[in-house]
Amino acid sequence: MGILSWLLLGLIVGALAKWIMPGDDPGGIFVTILIGIAGAFVGGFLATQLGLGTVSGFNIGSLAIAIGGSLLLLFGYRKLKT
Repeated sequence: MGILSWLLLGLIVGALAKWIMPGDDPGGIFVTILIGIAGAFVGGFLATQLGLGTVSGFNIGSLAIAIGGSLLLLFGYRKLKT
């Protein structure tokens, strides 16, 4: 996936993670995108280590893995900021 694809996936995944776990978060759209991109990496890494699959493009499995990673990072981000 190219850098533009990662940015688009990060935007989508970050927005979905905030929608799934609503709350008052510091930061705006850029923080959301960064959490989404980092979440895709973290989710892909953890899923690969556990043998669940990888983030390999725009498909349902990759999206679920990326959202899971983003939720994990969003939870950690909130714990650090509060």
